[in-house]
Amino acid sequence: VQLVESGGGLVQPGGSLRLSCAATGSIFRINVMGWYRQAPGKERELVATITSGGRTDYADSVKGRFTISRDNGKNTWYLQMNSLKPEDTAVYSCNFVGTVGTDFGLRGGMSYWGKGTLVTVSS
Repeated sequence: VQLVESGGGLVQPGGSLRLSCAATGSIFRINVMGWYRQAPGKERELVATITSGGRTDYADSVKGRFTISRDNGKNTWYLQMNSLKPEDTAVYSCNFVGTVGTDFGLRGGMSYWGKGTLVTVSS
């Protein structure tokens, strides 16, 4: 199983970016897709999650500015980030929890991470 993020970069305050995460491999079902971030010198924190049923959850710091969405058919999910602030600068990583195929059959409750993409908000 592999997760690959894309869409990070440098943006001015007030600008927008859209991150994408594509999951490939022996994936049977994804229950929860998410985005997390880690700023320099800080712990990793939850940004947003979306369940298979479409329920979303956001960190208070990004509510009203960020939107998480998913394309179930492609095992791909997105994070639309608007009104970006310098404090949004971080490495953003995607994650999913679900059921995957292994040499021993299906295994549920598995969690996988991407390597991360850097988002820098600066003038």
